Amino acid sequence: MRTQRMTVSVLALLTLAACGTESGSGAGSGDSGDGSGTVRTEAPVTGVHWKVSSLTAGGRRTAAPEGAHVEIDSRGKATGSLGCNRFTADVRIEGGAMTVGRSTSTDMACEEDVQKFETAMGRVFSGELQADVAGRSGGRTLTLTTPGGDSIALTSEPSAPLTGTDWKVTGLVSGSTVSSLPAGTEEKAHLTFGKGGSVEGSLGCNSFHGKATVSGSTLTFGPLASTRKMCPGPEMELERALLGVLEGSATYTIDHRSLSIEAESGKGLDATAPPAGK
Repeated sequence: MRTQRMTVSVLALLTLAACGTESGSGAGSGDSGDGSGTVRTEAPVTGVHWKVSSLTAGGRRTAAPEGAHVEIDSRGKATGSLGCNRFTADVRIEGGAMTVGRSTSTDMACEEDVQKFETAMGRVFSGELQADVAGRSGGRTLTLTTPGGDSIALTSEPSAPLTGTDWKVTGLVSGSTVSSLPAGTEEKAHLTFGKGGSVEGSLGCNSFHGKATVSGSTLTFGPLASTRKMCPGPEMELERALLGVLEGSATYTIDHRSLSIEAESGKGLDATAPPAGK
């Protein structure tokens, strides 16, 4: 499992997080007095998963890397990812001017195209930004614009529901440790929960189906029926690990489009939903 090194920086790219927090006092609200910012109530941007769509700098538009996003909580804390490195930042907004404070980001080496995008974001997003929200909930857009006319386009993206979503297994969990899937088994295991209390999918080798009752944040799995093919060692290793999770009682959490399931034994899995609209 790869360890991410955390660094403290003032990356200008994080000013995209400065789309702010909401205030009950309307346009022109000032600092709330607790170190967080405020923003006009007619432009709600908190509590929304904003997908970064594109960056326009010097008249040139560049599509954002998959997974690039930003979220703002009600106290002005911004978190997100530019497709590779994750960040968190404190945001201050005074009137229409949005300024980011000190920030913390990971410092991973990224693919060349992603690294170029993050570097470009760092050049474009500094100082003050104007935030414009359009559309309705479930289909809103957010545009952040610099005084020089460069901009970033973001769209609101809904969370994935537990049922009806094709969850792709991406990792295995043991206590507090998350590990990658056995080599060669990526993209092979997935599961879908039905509204009638069923679950089906692939264990990486054999397909399966069975019962899965949902109560609050608890899943109760019944006996699973599966095919009986023999597969290469890594696939059988993955299958055994998943069968150890999908039995008895387990808890689950959904964070936007990521699903985590943990059995009472401490064994678990991580899975992701496909991008919205796919």
